[in-house]
Amino acid sequence: MIKKELLIFELFIIKRTDLFREASSGSRRIIQIPKFKPQANLNVSKKQEITIRLAGYSQDGIQSMGSLLAKLAGRSGYRVMTYMTIPATVAGGNSIYQLRIGNRSILTPGDEADVLVALYQDSLEAHISLLKAGGVLICDSKHCQPEGKVPDGTHVYALPITDLLESALGGHAMKGKNMFLLGMLSRLLGLDDAKVEDLALERFRKKDESVIQNVRTALMAGLEYEWSGRRPGIHLDDPKHSCDAVSMDGNSAIAYGLISAGVRYGASYPITPATSIMEVLIEELPKYNGVFLQTEDELAAAAAAIGMSYGGNLAVTSTSGPGMSLKMECLGWATMAEMPLIVVDVQRGGPSTGIPTQVEQSDLLQSIYGSHGDAPRVVLAARDVEECFSICKDAAAIAKHYSTPVVILSDQGLSTRIEAFDKPDWNTCIVEPKLDQEARSADFVPYPADALTHHAPPGCRIESGRYPVMTGLEHDTTSGPNPGPANHMTMTAKRRKKFQMLEEATPMPEMLGDDQGDLLLISWGSSFGTTREAVMRMEAEGRKASHMHLRTLYPLKREIRNVLERFKRVYTVELNDAGIYGAGQLATLIRSVTGCDRVRSIAKTDGQTFKVREILKAVAHA
Repeated sequence: MIKKELLIFELFIIKRTDLFREASSGSRRIIQIPKFKPQANLNVSKKQEITIRLAGYSQDGIQSMGSLLAKLAGRSGYRVMTYMTIPATVAGGNSIYQLRIGNRSILTPGDEADVLVALYQDSLEAHISLLKAGGVLICDSKHCQPEGKVPDGTHVYALPITDLLESALGGHAMKGKNMFLLGMLSRLLGLDDAKVEDLALERFRKKDESVIQNVRTALMAGLEYEWSGRRPGIHLDDPKHSCDAVSMDGNSAIAYGLISAGVRYGASYPITPATSIMEVLIEELPKYNGVFLQTEDELAAAAAAIGMSYGGNLAVTSTSGPGMSLKMECLGWATMAEMPLIVVDVQRGGPSTGIPTQVEQSDLLQSIYGSHGDAPRVVLAARDVEECFSICKDAAAIAKHYSTPVVILSDQGLSTRIEAFDKPDWNTCIVEPKLDQEARSADFVPYPADALTHHAPPGCRIESGRYPVMTGLEHDTTSGPNPGPANHMTMTAKRRKKFQMLEEATPMPEMLGDDQGDLLLISWGSSFGTTREAVMRMEAEGRKASHMHLRTLYPLKREIRNVLERFKRVYTVELNDAGIYGAGQLATLIRSVTGCDRVRSIAKTDGQTFKVREILKAVAHA
């Protein structure tokens, strides 16, 4: 007999007439919505950290519910990190949203859940194995039969969620289950009722009044659900962080980071999972006297962005893997013409159309070398949502100083992940761009062989009267076409030298642990958190391990070879294929730069982010 608590609660009927008061104002109907009445909390033990896994169908608004709960946690003074999966079909399908909320620093969304919320039988059966021993299962009794499906010790709360919602909405409820659960979970966690109200209304503010009514009614029903018995003990401890935090996803952080960095122009073509960067910039850039274009294809987007940069305004183009491939001709031109440009690549599974809604880190080598001829470019990678914001300023500074394209690598996991971090001071961090149209002296040349290129935007007065052109042809110092062998070697060396200068100026990568020993794990991008937590767990268990994280991937710091040589085992942790030589894309790059052929990879291509236990298992069996 399974040892668990099976609590079936009576229906809690809410009269809709008590929720809304309607007043007539001419032909316009005004809805006056009362504030929530806080319900007294029952005595439950408080937890420092809780991981919640929401499992259902995307049609039920799983992602909306999860993202609102994550933002609510962040605004309530907690740290939070999320993970989600999205069906790749228009019709939708099975979907999950996982949140890890707590007072301590959070590095991963969690391997297992303290609480599983399952809306359907297949949701329960697919995810019950990821519930911690002694965890809490909340399910919809109309669609779930937990008997015989859950392990001993699981605390089961089978609630008539569908029936409750239909009663609250006064009939058959097609929508609103997510808002009911949002209210219920918010109350169980001890979060702020007023803030969840504000977030919900903010999310649906552009919808019809009837939709807002249903949202509010469903939310109220969840918040005021009467737990007639002992409710789940998932109450969070009092928050220890400032409530003046910002909670956002990685794509939004990149968009606002670009604005903060002084980028006011750009162009993109819609592509999963990068599209929301374009959507935010289209809405926000006009507020800063900027312009963002949605073009007819990826090549046009890259060309338009280059044209904007040619005019003296650093521009951006965002995309994902397939679009990155299509932009390569323009990126080669920008390399030859030494044009400042920012390219954001939100990586997804591939190749070809691949798995658009799942994650990989398989665009690294393409980002560096993916063009004909010798045309490398600077490549940076963000490790978390906060760095999605801050890395844009570095990318902009490098692009302008070295007159080069800079690629920012993110990925599908980061694009939708929500994190809470200290709110930046917008007034001090924002860069106001200034178009440099000062006159150039008579000795000005656009491509000096012994100095960095800094272009004169169109409209600048050039005292010599010799105005430069920008071209994809090999050129001499004056910008005139010159295919001669000696000139090509000189200009190739010139373009190479700025990467050497940047490599010398790049600091050594961040390290955790000793700088020598048995095991070194190297991460890049979004694999940072799981790798860091795996090393911390090994250290807590008395096993020595160190962690190096790479932010600048090209040019790679050559001096890391001195660190690699002091470790017996070196592994990169990366979401791509280890290939026939046992080396993923980063490991291949490190081998070529350092000559250290002992570097191997902990790699996978299942479309999911790493779990800490996967890294620990790989290290133990290596």
